[in-house]
Amino acid sequence: MEYTIGELGKLAGVSTRTLRHYDKIGLLKPARTSPAGYRYYGPAEVDRLQQILFYRACGVDLERIKEIVTSPTFDRMSALKEHLHALMSKRAQLDALIANVAKSIEAIEGKSVMTDQEKFEGFKQRLVDENELEFGKEARAKYGADAVERSNAKLLNMSKEEYEASQALAAEIHATLNAAMKTGDPAGELAQKAADLHRQWLTFYWGNYSKEAHAGLAQMYVDDERFKASYDKEQPGTAAFLRDAIRIYTGADAQ
Repeated sequence: MEYTIGELGKLAGVSTRTLRHYDKIGLLKPARTSPAGYRYYGPAEVDRLQQILFYRACGVDLERIKEIVTSPTFDRMSALKEHLHALMSKRAQLDALIANVAKSIEAIEGKSVMTDQEKFEGFKQRLVDENELEFGKEARAKYGADAVERSNAKLLNMSKEEYEASQALAAEIHATLNAAMKTGDPAGELAQKAADLHRQWLTFYWGNYSKEAHAGLAQMYVDDERFKASYDKEQPGTAAFLRDAIRIYTGADAQ
């Protein structure tokens, strides 16, 4: 069955402007274009649009989606299984937050008692699920499933005070790193303070700290485009600067 651009847009719930943009950037070309310039889409294009919208729902940018769906190794079944896993993780996050809100309401109404630990369970579970979705595969390959599970368990068992302290440390690392970047010296006092704060922050999530693992993680911040993009969002070069500071801090450069 073929669809005009208007029919496909209505079917998928997207605008014709969006479909024209997808055509322009080479993400979704029509199956054919009539002599009069009308676009027509067939079953293969419908399937590709479904994949595109799945990835968009997961927050993947268009450039990355194009790389994925146009790759010669793209496997639709594997992609659908990944989407299912992502959606189930999101559902688990929402279920945890809904339960947390419901229990909070009951506590306010005097129907139940909510501990400080319980107040943060939904948020901590969401953080675990998000980390698993985005970095779980790589983390398990690099550090082993047991290490990842121990880290997740440590996060879920954090007290309210520990959770707030880890968040405060993350903010302090960000501010110190930004200031250190202005000096341009990864061996300087501010950069080394940022590296030490980063070590302290890791102890909230790692069962056992080691300099080697710390240096390895810092290298991953540069090698993995997702980490690199996150660190370099405000100041390009931040991931590499932090990596260099941590390598100096851990003595990795002296080995």
